Amino acid sequence: MKLYDLEPSGNCYKVRLFAALTNIPLDIVPVDFMGGEHKRAPLIDLNPLGELPILDDAPVVLRDSQAILVYLAGKYGDESWLPRDPAGMGEVMQWLSTSANEIQNGPGAARLVDKFGYAIDKADAVKRADNILPVIEAHLAKHQWLALDRPTIADCAVMPYVALAPEGGIPLQPYPNIRAWIARIKALPGFIPMSGI
Repeated sequence: MKLYDLEPSGNCYKVRLFAALTNIPLDIVPVDFMGGEHKRAPLIDLNPLGELPILDDAPVVLRDSQAILVYLAGKYGDESWLPRDPAGMGEVMQWLSTSANEIQNGPGAARLVDKFGYAIDKADAVKRADNILPVIEAHLAKHQWLALDRPTIADCAVMPYVALAPEGGIPLQPYPNIRAWIARIKALPGFIPMSGI
């Protein structure tokens, strides 16, 4: 099973992290992002959007980190990471949606501006971060984990760009519950770091 990967990508890291926490073997294939390898064959044939990560578990090929987390948890994990009951699955999935929307377009986008020089609206990204981080902080004031009172793929999906928020100029000092949650994730058996986390 191959993961076409970019080390500084929080989206790629989500997949690497979950695989490490659950002992799912992945063949990590580094992609020359700056050289545009993801925009050329064979990768553009695997993901016509020209984005990373891409998971190739032949014959299954998936793009989007959230979709990949769901697939890996469903096929190779156990139900503790992604339950099959509708209520539990819904609780996890709402956080995957938050990851792909508010987190990606908030702290994730701010990091793209500051760290990688992307020409996107930094003020909008900061506003979005200022809206979502207090919601997560308040949730974590009452819960140790995002969903189901245990680690799930929700934590793997949301944590990277929240933990990397300072790289976008968004401090985490005002959020002690978020910082404690990140520390709990780092303490899980099998945890692997990435640059900035």
